[in-house]
Amino acid sequence: MGTKLLYSTTCYPQTDGQTAVTNRTLSTLLRTMAQKNLKEWDIKLPNVEFAYNTTPTRATGWPPFEALHGINPLTPIDLILLPTDCKVSFEATKRTKEMQKLHKKIRVHIKKVDKAYKAKANKNRKGWNINLEILFGGT
Repeated sequence: MGTKLLYSTTCYPQTDGQTAVTNRTLSTLLRTMAQKNLKEWDIKLPNVEFAYNTTPTRATGWPPFEALHGINPLTPIDLILLPTDCKVSFEATKRTKEMQKLHKKIRVHIKKVDKAYKAKANKNRKGWNINLEILFGGT
């Protein structure tokens, strides 16, 4: 499917800002869920993970779980494996094409959001008459 893993850690200086934002979001969610009894944070962690992974992100427009697996479960019980005689079998090539279509939609949405962020950030800037893409070779 053409995926590429880009590992990052919180202490690695070259990590992009998105990791920091995600970590902040997860910390806030966890604190909110465990605010009455902070010692039970480990019990609340699966709920926080489920809430985060099933909520659409602003950047992609899709929940992380759906972007990865092609479905968005409504409740945690939807994740329980069905008995093998009840499973729906997808042909691998059909499933791959479905996921590639979804990823294409997500990439288009990300580009649209990036363009909107760029326009908003550059709205009040003055004196930027030089085309930076030409100057820096598209970076």
